[in-house]
Amino acid sequence: MGDDGPVFYTAFGLSLRSSQTIPGLTPSDHRSSSPDIDIHLASRPTFLEPTIESRDELYYSSPETDERGEPAFRIWRTADEDLLRMDYFDGVRFWLRRDGTAVWCTWPVDFTVRDAAVYLLGPILGVLLRLRGVTCLHASAVVLGDRVVAFAGPPGAGKSTTATALGCRGHAIISDDIVAIEERDGEFFVFPAHPYVCLWPESVEMLYGKQKSIPGFAATWDKGRMSLAEHDLKFQEQPVRLGAVCLLSERASTGASAAEPRSPRESLVGLIADSYGTNLLEQEMRVKEFELLSRLVRRVPIWALHAGDGKLQELCTFIEGKFAPGLSLEAGAR
Repeated sequence: MGDDGPVFYTAFGLSLRSSQTIPGLTPSDHRSSSPDIDIHLASRPTFLEPTIESRDELYYSSPETDERGEPAFRIWRTADEDLLRMDYFDGVRFWLRRDGTAVWCTWPVDFTVRDAAVYLLGPILGVLLRLRGVTCLHASAVVLGDRVVAFAGPPGAGKSTTATALGCRGHAIISDDIVAIEERDGEFFVFPAHPYVCLWPESVEMLYGKQKSIPGFAATWDKGRMSLAEHDLKFQEQPVRLGAVCLLSERASTGASAAEPRSPRESLVGLIADSYGTNLLEQEMRVKEFELLSRLVRRVPIWALHAGDGKLQELCTFIEGKFAPGLSLEAGAR
């Protein structure tokens, strides 16, 4: 661990123990001797011999590529079958225990822990959650009244922008980019993620105007990380029941914002498409996820949300009118 001992955090309902401070997370007062996940930064597994990497088996290759046409990342099954190795195109490397209880990370000499945190707090924690059997949506989520409304969709659909805009109107943000879901006695709950949102410069301008800028997540990324506390936005620190999922579509060129209820079959197809890291799961875990999502679409209303050609605030007004207290979240239920 670090010179001052380990640093403890809480994210996605899990206790984390890190060898170093993780930029973007707020340390927790709870110091567990048996955390859910141990994070070893600037370190590789000491029990793993470097000379046996040639025996590692390619498990997954990202369809996204860098400017050279190389996969953005690759995942390998290590010769030690308890581990997966995740190699990013820029030289950042992770080793993950396949039971989701530990992760190690190294990076090039010209990088810092802030650069590595770009991956750690996004895809790596997402993969660890999946390895632990937690279903995750590629979504952002906000508390409206006493329920969570999640906004799912492909990259660029406006998930983080919509959530932040609602946050600016006083609603607590519970998660950005990854929404972790747990089933409890037939109900579905969303766990708090981390007290910041990630926004592209054009989204910041849309929300705050041209004069506003936010710190970059890292030197290698144009996307910025915006602290909720520093911008007077609320962070929901306890799990909240999921009330609805909105599947975002591209903004319409004409017309007003609208929401259409999806059938169970349409909803299941949409949620599977927007599940986080499903391609990384073994067959047994995929089956369990399919079964959970099948139950979810029969208990939680799923909507197709079409943003009109009006301003972002008009979309927020529409969402509040559709999903805020006083109007039934069950309107779209089958």
